[in-house]
Amino acid sequence: MVAEAKKREMKEAHKRKRIMKERFKQEENIASAMVIWINEILPNWEVMRSTRRVRELWWQGLPPSVRGKVWSLAVGNELNITPELYEIFLSRAKERWKSFSETSSENDTEGVSVADREASLELIKLDISRTFPSLYIFQKGGPYHDVLHSILGAYTCYRPDVGYVQGMSFIAAVLILNLEEADAFIAFANLLNKPCQLAFFRVDHSMMLKYFATFEVFFEENLSKLFLHFKSYSLTPDIYLIDWIFTLYSKSLPLDLACRVWDVFCRDGEEFLFRTGLGILRLYEDILLQMDFIHIAQFLTKLPEDIASEKLFSCIAAIQMQNSTKKWTQVFASVMKDIKEGDKNSSPALKS
Repeated sequence: MVAEAKKREMKEAHKRKRIMKERFKQEENIASAMVIWINEILPNWEVMRSTRRVRELWWQGLPPSVRGKVWSLAVGNELNITPELYEIFLSRAKERWKSFSETSSENDTEGVSVADREASLELIKLDISRTFPSLYIFQKGGPYHDVLHSILGAYTCYRPDVGYVQGMSFIAAVLILNLEEADAFIAFANLLNKPCQLAFFRVDHSMMLKYFATFEVFFEENLSKLFLHFKSYSLTPDIYLIDWIFTLYSKSLPLDLACRVWDVFCRDGEEFLFRTGLGILRLYEDILLQMDFIHIAQFLTKLPEDIASEKLFSCIAAIQMQNSTKKWTQVFASVMKDIKEGDKNSSPALKS
């Protein structure tokens, strides 16, 4: 027994030593990468962003000290939002919060009913309390509660056509952790204006179905056995993908790993969100093949908390985002075309 205990102790000591060694190496890599990003890449952003060297460095994950800056540059500001504009919409939001209890007699404003606005404000309050609860920084009394509340409130005033949708708080929270308040709002509004995010947050069912159909093309191509297993249970992508896409994996994956997914998403665009989904399925393929519908749905809705970053990223790297000779954008365009033609053929007006 003493010998066994000593053996276990030695094993644990070796494991701790290995983990410390890996962590030290990782910290060294981050430090050297940070110097390259600050001194070479960021000052020459437009010239260097698409070079092979930068793309490879980007894949390894951005150093936390430059993450926010790189995200801002990569997401861009097509909407031309300024910090001043953010302050204007924040003031409007604060006015609405003040008159919250007095608005029941008002008519529709900016095409959005008072009831919808009130529901949005209530949902924001509820959702903030559920955002990264283990960190205790976004909940009432926490250091980032008011900032998160401000950004989400300002956004509902800036985009009343979209309003507040559950899951947005996670995206805004991740941005707040990496950017100053006004910059976080600018990145948030521009990010949500991308076609994929807009389709999901507006709950545009027809567009969402096109994204799911495109995803399934690459699912079948990369993981045919698991694809058929899911098909046998009529398990469709919406069951697990909606939550992943809505929060850009920030609710489903450990925060540091989610940030690394965001890094490459900012590099590659929407395609990487679906590639990450396929990477997760590949990582757990053997387990999922043993499960039935209920257990698969439960497993993918609440992923294991000990996902190793390198393991997931090696699975993502193994996913080929090419179907025959077509890439993601071409397959998506084909799906769009097929659905349009299908709609035409099934149109009663055209048949008569």
